Amino acid sequence: MKKIFILTGEPSGDKLASNVISKLKNSKPDIDYLSVGGEHLKALGIKSLYDLKEITYLGFTRVLLNIFKIKKKINQTVDKIIEFDPDILFSVDSPDFTLRVAERVKKLRSEIKTIHYVAPQVWVWREHRVKKLKKFLDHILLLFPFEKKYFEKENINCTFVGHPLLEDNEKNKIDITNTIGEDKKIISIFSGSRSSEINVLMPILLKFIKIMKEKYKNIHFIFHTTNEHRATLKNQVSHEDLENCDVISDEKIKSYILKKSFFAVAKSGTISLEICNANVPSIIIYKINFINFFIVKMLIKVKFANIINIAAGKEIIPELLQEKCNAKNIFNKVDEFLTNPDLSTNQINKFKEIINDFKTNKSSDLASSVLINSL
Repeated sequence: MKKIFILTGEPSGDKLASNVISKLKNSKPDIDYLSVGGEHLKALGIKSLYDLKEITYLGFTRVLLNIFKIKKKINQTVDKIIEFDPDILFSVDSPDFTLRVAERVKKLRSEIKTIHYVAPQVWVWREHRVKKLKKFLDHILLLFPFEKKYFEKENINCTFVGHPLLEDNEKNKIDITNTIGEDKKIISIFSGSRSSEINVLMPILLKFIKIMKEKYKNIHFIFHTTNEHRATLKNQVSHEDLENCDVISDEKIKSYILKKSFFAVAKSGTISLEICNANVPSIIIYKINFINFFIVKMLIKVKFANIINIAAGKEIIPELLQEKCNAKNIFNKVDEFLTNPDLSTNQINKFKEIINDFKTNKSSDLASSVLINSL
């Protein structure tokens, strides 16, 4: 029996991997799997070596503080992969963890094919890493068409598959109109998938909601989170005694709620593409400690944090980062959109043009076919 080891480093990678593996399971059910994954791969019946929380760190300083734990996990993961003896090591995103593991596995067992999904963002920083990747990666699956030139220049096998989060998944659609009401005005809020992000952003977002409620009485605020963090967020919301404020973690319900929303406030990251794909206007927020931010500013080559803005070369989705990421500024920006509907319409029209270039409508199928052809 053929074997695939799936290596992720955070919840968003777990979700991306599960989209591909679910397709692969349908077309080729006789494959044995093992992973470092989360709840999405677990839902497919795939065992994880350990909990993702053990390797999910945010920012340079937290990585430095946990460097020995990370090294130990890398060593442990490499040993378990070699013991599992897969035909393919399928690594997904989180390059500072997954690619370190892939590099060591390739050195120890060169016959194991290494396929990486979500290319390291060399167009943002560390362009020199491309040459190094060629030494231990057999294939890279690209989410964005403009990435091909960086890898083809070094003769690295790569395939543009598009972004799976932009796929229209009809079978996952759910209708809960009777539960939430047809006329309810919803703002969806995404505070992140890491505890470190949530700890920073939740106090700001809860204060933002309080300010909003002074002007907008009938808006329902819904936090989108994972099963892991649902209890934490619910406790924080309950502690503030906020009315018309809920927390959801079920994936199908989250998708439906997002589509029903008339606006979204989201932590910078992959979720922004899902929001755009749902045709929901939004703003992006993010905040890390000063030392981490200073290091990032020294290294990055792009003006924006959001992929839509990076691709457009201008700000389409407003970004409130660092000192700008506070409750009052978030309120002012959201209020600006709510009082000027044309801003929402214009944003939707602009990001539609961008994400159409990212779509293949069969991203997960294309990615799974690369895996099948490599077995």
